[in-house]
Amino acid sequence: MLYLIGLGLDLKDISLRALEAIKKSEKAYLETYTTTFPYKIQDLEKLIGKKVLVSKRETFENNLNTLIDQAKREDVAILIYGDPLAATTHITIIREAEKARVQVEIIHNNSIFNVISDTGLQLYKFGKTTSLPRWQNRYHPTSFFEIIKENLSIKAHTLILVDPGLSLKEALEEIQESDKSSVLKDKEIIIFSKGGLREQKILKGKLTQLISKKIDEPFSIIVPGELHFSEE
Repeated sequence: MLYLIGLGLDLKDISLRALEAIKKSEKAYLETYTTTFPYKIQDLEKLIGKKVLVSKRETFENNLNTLIDQAKREDVAILIYGDPLAATTHITIIREAEKARVQVEIIHNNSIFNVISDTGLQLYKFGKTTSLPRWQNRYHPTSFFEIIKENLSIKAHTLILVDPGLSLKEALEEIQESDKSSVLKDKEIIIFSKGGLREQKILKGKLTQLISKKIDEPFSIIVPGELHFSEE
């Protein structure tokens, strides 16, 4: 059996069902490449009563078959921050396991996709989600901004997931540079830091006002569309 287990956002979000599955598993892998963890791995191990194998992207891309072979012989758990299926990365694991006739059980949990309602914005008014990548020296992709414009054209909100390790200043500078038509020049946006945690912070303002702010990872950015009076 292969378990894909959502840890939620706060250390204590883990469910009883998830704890039972982890205890049954011979090995527990912790996926660390889709987010910046807001708590210590040692605290998670203490909570679940088991040592975890910290796994980066290469572990799953290069050793996925080995991991699936393990799951043929014994219970294996993959622990994922947030919800297991919030990131499309994990669909590949499920598909490969199914091809190998390995049973997969998915245990869901909180993710950024539902806790953003803490901002006061209504979930059903969000359009397509987009990701803000870290720009490389000669590679400055701006396709994320097309999603923002597309959502604004239908008056929908945009959730922007920010690459781990990218600072708020760097993220907002990328958005500013991509905004060739000054679509967001006078528009207020939202910064959502440590969503779902007790230390959660929500900032609102124009790009120029927020660029000097100091916030903790993980964080996401929201570009609101047209607001209903209750959202205002």
